[in-house]
Amino acid sequence: MSNLILGGNGFIGSHLVDRLLAEGQHVRVFDKYEERYRKSNALVDYRYGDFGNRGLLAEALAGIDTVFHLVSTTLPKTSNDDPAFDVQSNVIETLFLLEQCVSKKIRKVIYISSGGTIYGKPLRLPISEDSPTDPECSYGITKLTIEKYLALFNHLYGLDYAIVRPSNPYGSRQDPLGIQGAISVFLGKVARKEKIEIWGDGEVVRDYVFIEDLVGGIYKAATMSTPSRVFNIGSGEGHSLNAIVDVIRSVTGSGVSIKYAERRSFDVPAIYLDIDRAKKELSWTPAISLETGIEKTWEFVKGLF
Repeated sequence: MSNLILGGNGFIGSHLVDRLLAEGQHVRVFDKYEERYRKSNALVDYRYGDFGNRGLLAEALAGIDTVFHLVSTTLPKTSNDDPAFDVQSNVIETLFLLEQCVSKKIRKVIYISSGGTIYGKPLRLPISEDSPTDPECSYGITKLTIEKYLALFNHLYGLDYAIVRPSNPYGSRQDPLGIQGAISVFLGKVARKEKIEIWGDGEVVRDYVFIEDLVGGIYKAATMSTPSRVFNIGSGEGHSLNAIVDVIRSVTGSGVSIKYAERRSFDVPAIYLDIDRAKKELSWTPAISLETGIEKTWEFVKGLF
């Protein structure tokens, strides 16, 4: 099986590369940048270019069976600043990708959507895949739009697909100096002996999934034939930011200082995902506990500083 991972040098993509190679599959990566935390792998066919470079993207699709679409040019925090760019760079360019997949007879497209932004404020918890989708940021709207276009291309052209809606992934090779990924960013602050900054009172509840568990769910969604096409992949549990900090204190043995800032308007008070569908149809379940996952992530982060 020949696989193309769009965004394969990023945090999630690099772990997906590892999983596919371990399964003995051929891997091609299309990305704008090289991997940040390790050297290129001789077993991987790397192609470099911007997602909007249609010529290079079309070339990268040649001879591919399965496409994993992990590219997003925006972040939830900043996507509302320029919605037109969000739509042009994500939705429009994905439409070109899907047209190319049809013309090149790609077997299946796996799209990494968003379990954190696509639902908006939940009416009940945990959130199932059939819950209302009312995103409150452009990032979530474009993710949902692409989901709808995947369904349309399946209806019109028979393009097979699966959608994974992850919760908040964390683990090695996530940027501890970035602006998203609370656990990795917090651990980076601890390693540098800096204060952890929390927006609001720290009682915002989120669902955190360890990267290896997430990639296991993505792989199963790609390789299994299932009644459903949309899957939540998370831990199935909610944890407040204050609770995360408590675990970090325990794991690192460090005194952690917190600076609380004004709550952000787009932060939904509580979100965690119902993962029963993935358990039933994919025979998937998360294996790494929060404590173990943070321990593994801490081993990576402290080695960087």
